[in-house]
Amino acid sequence: MEQLLVISAVGGESTKVVNDVARLILDCGGNIKESRMAALGSEFAILLLVSGNWHTLGRLERDLGKFGNSNGVSLHLRRTEPRRMGKELLPFAIDVVGLDQPGIVHSLSEFFTSRKVEIGEISTRCYAAAQTGAAMFSVQMFINIPSGVHIAGLREEFMVFCDQLNVDAIMEPVKHS
Repeated sequence: MEQLLVISAVGGESTKVVNDVARLILDCGGNIKESRMAALGSEFAILLLVSGNWHTLGRLERDLGKFGNSNGVSLHLRRTEPRRMGKELLPFAIDVVGLDQPGIVHSLSEFFTSRKVEIGEISTRCYAAAQTGAAMFSVQMFINIPSGVHIAGLREEFMVFCDQLNVDAIMEPVKHS
């Protein structure tokens, strides 16, 4: 029976850590189902969802612990269950850009949480504006809106909310191919 393990790892040189962790998972008989990896400051972070039988995950837990200890990589492992969608949800993509200011992610998450909209994924980054060099902040989100929510009304509320934050935003349905 397929079981799932969430692995988070932080540290090390990106190419080596990705290669070593992927090799370890393969050698134990596991399969990477989902992943997110990024350089964050001077650290490299990995977030993985790995599948395998109980024996595979047991080996992974043991071998990843040894790997982390001998390579200076901080690891956190957690068994999980498959995600179950209990209601019809409509996937939407959100893009927000504006001057960097504290609290943008909190404000966005509070907006959607207060309206019972599920946040599926968030990715952020800071960068310097091309012309002025001003500190900019961008957010990409994937949200899941319950099918009973009036989309046009939510979109209008969101655009007004973003105007109040002084950020530009786009909210559009995710197109499936």
